[in-house]
Amino acid sequence: MTNGISILSHTQPESGAGALTAMAERITGALGPAVVSHTIAFGELTLVVQASDIIYALTYLRDDPACAFRSFIDICGADYPQREKRFDVVYHLLSLRHNARIRVKVQTDEVTPVPSAIEVFPAANWYERETYDLYGILFSGHPDLRRLLTDYGFEGHPLRKDFPLTGFVEVRYDQDEARVVYEPVQLTQEFRNFDFLSPWEGTDYVLPGDEKKSA
Repeated sequence: MTNGISILSHTQPESGAGALTAMAERITGALGPAVVSHTIAFGELTLVVQASDIIYALTYLRDDPACAFRSFIDICGADYPQREKRFDVVYHLLSLRHNARIRVKVQTDEVTPVPSAIEVFPAANWYERETYDLYGILFSGHPDLRRLLTDYGFEGHPLRKDFPLTGFVEVRYDQDEARVVYEPVQLTQEFRNFDFLSPWEGTDYVLPGDEKKSA
């Protein structure tokens, strides 16, 4: 304030990659060894953290004023069967205050649970159930970890890379027994082989009715 006139600062906020780099340095410095690695790609910051430290990391990202990632977007999984820890658990957060997004990843295997994030973000409840249902990833401390999208008698986890395309069982309603019946999958025809590499050449089998064209 000079002579009763307010002078506005013309300092522009840091933007783009520079802002993300500064945020990455701040977060990694604060979380220390909890952060395994970090990358910046496509305008977003991705952190890989120790699974045992996920609650600590999420709490910091939510509560630190320079981060303020208070909007929980979702949790999803990714399967890499060739790795010892085959699963990535991926958390997406949004900061409305800073108009920024962040992706946080942890790695785990088929038997080691990841701490549930419900105590930090209650909205994680059904996302963790979905991740368990589709990948079989376990979450310790979850109050109701059961399937969410598949049926009660479903076998396996359908988004795993080694899950068969046909599944293990098929479901139908039996009129005589007046109940839902689970039976082994029975295919009415074999899988067709398509020429995916050259769609211009078409398939190498004859569709019903097309045999007249060669006559």
